Amino acid sequence: MSATRAHTKSASVPSADAHAHADAADTEVDPDAETGAAAPGTDQGTDSEDTLELRLPEELLALLDPEDTDGGGHREPSRDGGTTPPYAAQSYTAPPNTALTPACGDLLGNIADWGPVTTPAGVFHLVPVQVEQDLPLISRWMNDPAVTAFWELAGPQSVTEEHLRSQVTGDGRSVPCLGVLEGTPMSYWEIYRADLDPLARHYPARPHDTGIHLLIGEVPHRGRGLGSTLLRALADLVLDKRPACARVLAEPDLRNIPSVTAFLSAGFRFSAEIDLPAKRAALMVRERSLRDLL
Repeated sequence: MSATRAHTKSASVPSADAHAHADAADTEVDPDAETGAAAPGTDQGTDSEDTLELRLPEELLALLDPEDTDGGGHREPSRDGGTTPPYAAQSYTAPPNTALTPACGDLLGNIADWGPVTTPAGVFHLVPVQVEQDLPLISRWMNDPAVTAFWELAGPQSVTEEHLRSQVTGDGRSVPCLGVLEGTPMSYWEIYRADLDPLARHYPARPHDTGIHLLIGEVPHRGRGLGSTLLRALADLVLDKRPACARVLAEPDLRNIPSVTAFLSAGFRFSAEIDLPAKRAALMVRERSLRDLL
């Protein structure tokens, strides 16, 4: 399952990819969809608070690079991207004191310190990417035919490496991570400040809005409802670890029905349709105030 990336044409859960990161449903190969929820229709309404125009503070606008159309180079994963990991049976050990840029700590908090969470699928740990260690695995996922259409990172490892390093060495607006389930790396995530991303030009952003992109990299982990399970767990983790964040966002391709359905099953609500440079997306929102109701 992939998340859909898509703010721009730069990358859904292996069925999802997102903002120019996003389309993790088109953030995004779309996340594994659980067959229950129906995709939103174009006539659905939105809360008034989501339709009001918002003027971003100058300090936030200053961080938005007009030339950075992909918002830090996020791509959207595609559905069913990935293959069996070369060390699937091995336990993955994250490097101690995972290095993050100072800016990353300032803008998103130190993700390396968030720690593992227990989910219905097992213990899940979000681990910031170490390029030298994780590049071969992530590059292999990006070259899965089911993923390439959304993330657009197929090719030699250098293509994926450039994408990862642009975030790791950037200003901290986006942090690439491995999703480790029960000791096995099985998904790729990008956690980003949506309010500081080009995505903010396309919806009424609020301070500290946090976006996510997701790619389920391994075929054995797809089609089992893991997309919805992990999306819910990750969104709740963001809300727990980032008190200033009132909502978590994603922007899967509107055509990516499985991905949109997975977000709905994970407690996100369909807020609006938005036109992004690379796609027409479904703005999905999980709000702190509604987390116990959805």
